[in-house]
Amino acid sequence: MSVTDVFDAVAGTYDEARRRLIPCFDAFYGTAVQVAAPPLRAALAAGRTPEVLDLGAGTGLLSLLLSAAVPGVRLTLVDGAPAMLARATDQLDARSVPHRTVHADLADELPPGRYDAVVSALAIHHLDDAGKRALYRRAAAALAPGGVFVNAEQVAGPTTELDRRYDEVWLERITELGASPDEIAGSQERMRHDRPATVADQCRWLAEAGLVDVDCYFKEWRFAVFGGRAG
Repeated sequence: MSVTDVFDAVAGTYDEARRRLIPCFDAFYGTAVQVAAPPLRAALAAGRTPEVLDLGAGTGLLSLLLSAAVPGVRLTLVDGAPAMLARATDQLDARSVPHRTVHADLADELPPGRYDAVVSALAIHHLDDAGKRALYRRAAAALAPGGVFVNAEQVAGPTTELDRRYDEVWLERITELGASPDEIAGSQERMRHDRPATVADQCRWLAEAGLVDVDCYFKEWRFAVFGGRAG
């Protein structure tokens, strides 16, 4: 199965397992929202609608959190899995959040526009390193002046031993949180499509793409939130 098929197959149950499979769920997504929110609020204060581009948006989880934190945003959600986007549309429509969905691969050109925030959660690690670097360049170019890019991501350990330890800790924690054997097996199957990179490498690629104030804002083992802003 392709990565798109794998995620389409779980679109209906994807969200309900997030808190069991992401042990640091609140801090992980909460940090991404905190980083993205200031330029969105600044746009509102300037009298215009803040524009958000969500890359690999899936069921719209991060977009929903952002729209709750900063009411009045307009969202563009990009994903290659139609069933995931359909789920996102249902959830955003139910909350009357202005949005559009774009069925596209992350290797494709981005939807035209200038965005106050380009965000992503648990998606870009499906690209190889060259694909990540190319996407970071496109994301940086799509930002409005002062806009931010933030990636809430699953990352590789800087050494083989640390990468092994990341996996051990993750399995321990999700078992404690009540993840079922089927949920764990399904997550491990999806992870066969993963190509994570280290935080250090990805922060360097963001700086090379032209972003400033690049930093890792949160990290707990394999889960990290990092990004930068347009100068």
